[in-house]
Amino acid sequence: MRQRDIFLFWLPLFASWLLMTAEGPIVSAAINRLPNEVIMLAAQGIVVSLSVTIESPIINLLATSTALVKDRASFLQVRRFTIHWMVLLTAVTILIAFTPVFDLVVVRWLGTPSNVAEWVRPGLRIMTLWTAAIAWRRFLQGVLIAFNQPRKMAWGTAVRLLTSGGTVIALASFTSLPGVVNGTTALMAGVIAEAIYATLAIRPLLQNELSATGKPAETELTYRDLLLFHLPLAGTAVMVLLVQPLVTFSLARLDRPTESLAAWPVVFQIMLMARAAALAMPEAVIALTKGPETYQPIRRFSLVVAGTVAVVVALFTFTPLAHFYLFGVQDMTTEVGDLALGSLVYFLPFPTLTVIGMWLRGLLINGRKTTAVNVAMVVNMVVTVLVLALGLARQWPGLPTAAAALTLAVLAEIIYLGWRAQRFWPIFSQKLATRNI
Repeated sequence: MRQRDIFLFWLPLFASWLLMTAEGPIVSAAINRLPNEVIMLAAQGIVVSLSVTIESPIINLLATSTALVKDRASFLQVRRFTIHWMVLLTAVTILIAFTPVFDLVVVRWLGTPSNVAEWVRPGLRIMTLWTAAIAWRRFLQGVLIAFNQPRKMAWGTAVRLLTSGGTVIALASFTSLPGVVNGTTALMAGVIAEAIYATLAIRPLLQNELSATGKPAETELTYRDLLLFHLPLAGTAVMVLLVQPLVTFSLARLDRPTESLAAWPVVFQIMLMARAAALAMPEAVIALTKGPETYQPIRRFSLVVAGTVAVVVALFTFTPLAHFYLFGVQDMTTEVGDLALGSLVYFLPFPTLTVIGMWLRGLLINGRKTTAVNVAMVVNMVVTVLVLALGLARQWPGLPTAAAALTLAVLAEIIYLGWRAQRFWPIFSQKLATRNI
């Protein structure tokens, strides 16, 4: 397998993630140009944090459908599974957004300042169908990847970005709606547009490879098998996305809480964009790992991506690019912008380490060792909680504490994943040696 072949398969996935991560900065840039921007940006960050936490059990439907959808029967089974999750998680969103559970979660558990919390509620209500739309399009995108059509996923993300970006710009220009209402409406419009595109993009497959007369099922995929495969990945995603509320919880209790809560969404968005290359790795590894001979090329490609990410992030942080982005593009206030700018150096290793972790995660998922991926995330969460707790106990600065927690946690996760994945390495090496004799 040539590096060029891996790159051409991975590139549309990377483009999709990069476009997706650009959505948050566009929305926050619009909010920063509206009245009461610090409060609105803080509220927007909490709404997004809660929404992605609720959606966490289905975030890995992309990997599940990539790995398991092989024919019409498995497609129908995974589709049924997806719809069940859509209904359940939409009910959870309604419970938090429209009942007194909101005060328990947002005010008491997260400790959100009252002037921010009052704007979280309307934003969360607008995002009611967010999880359902995300679940549906990730299921369909996984099918597209499984049948070697990753470019359609990238086009879908472009549709989403154009819709959300156009919506927030139009609302900011022609209405007097509060910033958090503009932002959440734009996000909701974007994911609905992307879900519609994915539904249309999958139709050729349904008429051919996944039709009733298409390839017959080699093995039956039972609902129990599907559940056992996906639940560890769902648990992993839950823990990944719980990091956002945990950091929010800590920032609300450390020095300069309102400014830190306003700076955190922008810093997180920068880190998300920096990790786009990493987030595209698992599905590429799952889809391209076909046998022992593919292991070494994919590992080499992953290491090249990790090195490239390290260089790009360093250039952004240590050149005027970061200042231009925060104060020019995002139009942040001096106080909040300086706080965000000063914290970026602490996050430097985080994106690079994520590439390594995602490669190892994809390798294990391909081997159907999803429980190991889940345990690795438990390790990640334990380290995150311990570092954040230490920061709270000693009242360290907020954003540097978050950076230390995230970086040390992903490092611990890599150590565990590497230990579990090493059982594949001797097998691959032995088989390769046998083939070369």
